[in-house]
Amino acid sequence: MTIDVPQHILDALTDVDMPRLAQEAAPSETIRLAGIDVPVYRAGCVVVGSGAAGLRAAVELNRRGDDVAIMSQSAWGGTSACSGSDKQTLHTANTADQGDNYKAMARAIRAGGAMDEDTAYVEAVGSGRMMASLQFLGLPLPQEPLGGTLRYQTDHDEVGRATSCGPRTSRLMVKVLAEEAIRLDIPFYNHTTAVKILTEGEQGSRRVVGALAVRANDRTETNPLGVALFATEVIVLAAGGPGELYRDSVYPNGCFGSLGLALEAGVDLVNLTESQFGIGTRREGFPWNLSGTYVQAIPHIYSVDAEGTEHHFLAEYYRTTQELASNVFRKGYQWPFHSTRMLDFGSSLVDLAIYRETAAGRRVFMDFNRNPLPVPGDLPFDLERLDDDVKRYLGNAAATQDLPIHRLRHMNPLAIELYRRYKVDIAAAPLEFAVNNQHMNGGIMVDTWGRSSLAGCYAVGEAAGTHGVTRPGGAALNAGQVFGTRVAEHIGASGRAKKALSSDLRVVAGAAVFELLGMLKGDSPLAAKAIRTEVQARMSDKAGLICDGESVASALVEARRLNAEIRAKGIAYERAAEAGRALQWRQMALASEAVLAALDYFIRNGGGSRGARAICDTTGESLPLSNGGPLEEFRFRKERDAHREEQIVVRLEGDAMRIATRPNRKFDEGAKSFFERDWPAWLTGRIYDLDAV
Repeated sequence: MTIDVPQHILDALTDVDMPRLAQEAAPSETIRLAGIDVPVYRAGCVVVGSGAAGLRAAVELNRRGDDVAIMSQSAWGGTSACSGSDKQTLHTANTADQGDNYKAMARAIRAGGAMDEDTAYVEAVGSGRMMASLQFLGLPLPQEPLGGTLRYQTDHDEVGRATSCGPRTSRLMVKVLAEEAIRLDIPFYNHTTAVKILTEGEQGSRRVVGALAVRANDRTETNPLGVALFATEVIVLAAGGPGELYRDSVYPNGCFGSLGLALEAGVDLVNLTESQFGIGTRREGFPWNLSGTYVQAIPHIYSVDAEGTEHHFLAEYYRTTQELASNVFRKGYQWPFHSTRMLDFGSSLVDLAIYRETAAGRRVFMDFNRNPLPVPGDLPFDLERLDDDVKRYLGNAAATQDLPIHRLRHMNPLAIELYRRYKVDIAAAPLEFAVNNQHMNGGIMVDTWGRSSLAGCYAVGEAAGTHGVTRPGGAALNAGQVFGTRVAEHIGASGRAKKALSSDLRVVAGAAVFELLGMLKGDSPLAAKAIRTEVQARMSDKAGLICDGESVASALVEARRLNAEIRAKGIAYERAAEAGRALQWRQMALASEAVLAALDYFIRNGGGSRGARAICDTTGESLPLSNGGPLEEFRFRKERDAHREEQIVVRLEGDAMRIATRPNRKFDEGAKSFFERDWPAWLTGRIYDLDAV
C-alpha cells in the first residue's frame, strides 16, 4: 500500500516560506576612518551568521537580557536554510520507548575518535532540552499516537536516535527560530559580510572589541565599498562551514564560513583534517544529499561517457547482483564515505567507483525507473535476493513495489516532490549526481561553553570544531542548538553583553580599515575568480576523499605561494559589490592553506586513513578489492590508535601556520553529581569558569 499524503501537506514540508525581516536599525554615529565615512553600529554582542545555530544563540542571549544583534551575509541563504536530504536528520536522545542513556549516547557521538569526551556528553545531555524547545517554537517533529517521537537509524548510529521533519528539517528549524528572533525584536543586519575581527591587547591578554563588515546598504560617495564598524566586546561566530573550499561541493553557493576570519584574528582551529564527503547533486544545479530513501529504493546507477555510451560500472566492483544492490541500499544509513568501508566489498566502494568515473570524465546517474542491472554472469535483481538486513528493512517498510520509483514514492513521497520544486522530475528522467564535500567536522577550537582561544570570541554550529573524525547523522544540527544555548548562558553569566559597547575605537578600527583598503587593488593581477578556481581545484583534486602524502605536500607548497602572492599584490575587484567577495577569497585561501598544513602534518607523522579520507600509500596495510581484482592504486594506510586520542591545532602566526597537537579532553563517567554539594557552584556562577579565557 502506497502512503497517500495530501498535496497540501507535501507543500508545507517542501515549500518553507521564511519570515520577512524588520527594518534595520540606523547606526549610532558615523566616524572618519582611513579617508572614508564609516557608520558605527553598537551592541553588547554580535552574532555572525543567521543559520539555526546563530539564531539559537541570538534568541537565548536576548532572553537573558543581553544586548544582541545579528549580522548575516544573506538571510536564509546559508547551509541550514538551503541544504537537506530525503529526510534530513536531527540526532537527539531517544524519547520513544524506554528513553536513553546520555553516557552511552556520548560514547556513540565521539566513537570516531579525536573528539573531546566532555563535549560529547554536553551534546548528549543537552539534546532533549533542545528538541523540546524547538517543538515549543513549532518545529513539526513527528510523533506516534501516544506522544513518542518517531525514530530511525542514521549513519554512525547503532541505536536509532534519528528523527526528521522531512527533507527540510534544518530550514524549518531556521524558520521557527527566525520567527522568534523577529518577535523578540532582535536587530538584524542583512547583506552584511564580516571581514575582520578587531582586537586590543597583546598575546594572552588580547580581547575582542569589534568587527569590520561590508554592507550594501552603507555604500555612499564617501564610503564606496560600504565599510561598517560593529563595536562589541563579544562576537559569536556562526557563519557555517567553508563550502567554497571545494569545487565538488553540495553546499549552497556563497558559503564561506569564518575559518579565514578566525585565522586572521589569531584564533586556534582544530581537526581541520576531518570532513565529510558523500553522494549528492551539485550546487551548479540543486545541491542535495542523496542519502536515506533515495538509495534505499535501490535505483540503477550507471555512467555515460563522452560518446553517450552507458556503463554499468558498479558491476566492475561487486561480485554479485545481491552484493551490489545491498550496498547501494546501505548508502542510505552509511551515507558519508568512510575509508574502511571500501574493504570487504562494503558500501564505500560505491563512492570510490563514482569518484573514479567522474575523474575519468564520465557523468553518473541514478535511474529510479530501472532496478539495478545484474552483474554479468549472475542472477538478475530480485527483492528476495538481498542481504538479510536490507530485506528486513524493506519488509518492515512494506517497500516491495516492482520499481525504485514506486518504492521511493511509498517510503518517502517528499523525496520526489522536493526535486520537482526545482524542475527536476526524478520520476521521469535519471538524476545526475557525484561525490561531493558536504561538511567540515573541524573548525574553531572551543571549550564546553563555546569559548575560543580569543577572549570575547565564541563559535557555534559548523564554525566550531566540536566534532571528531565521524559523527552520527544529524548530530551537527543538535550540537548547534546545544552550544547556541550554552554560549548564551556563558555570555549572560559574564555580564559583558548587557549593554552596547561605548568605547571609541578610532585607532584600532582606522588601522584595520587602512589595511583592508590596501588589500583591494584595482591593478592587481589576482582576481577573486582566479583565486576561486585555483583553490577549489587544488582542494578537490589533492585533498578530497582520496589523498596521498606527495600530492598533499605539493598542494601545500602551492597554497603558500598563492597566499604570499596575495599579501604582496592584493586582490583586484571591478565593482564595489565585489569587494567583500575579494576579501572573503583572501580568507578562503588562508583556510585552504590551514587545512593542507594540518593534513600534511598528519600524513608526515604517520597519519592513516579514517573517516572521510583514505590516505593512499603503496606500503599501506589495507587493500580494497573489486570484482576485477585488487585495487592497488587505492591501497591505503590504517589509522593509528594513538591519533584517535589527540587533535591537531592550527594557528596563524605572522605569515606561517603553526601546528601542534593536544590530547582529547576527558569525561569521567564514574563521577556523580550530588545536589547539596554542587548546587552552590550553580548559584554562584562558578560552573561558568569565568576567570578562564
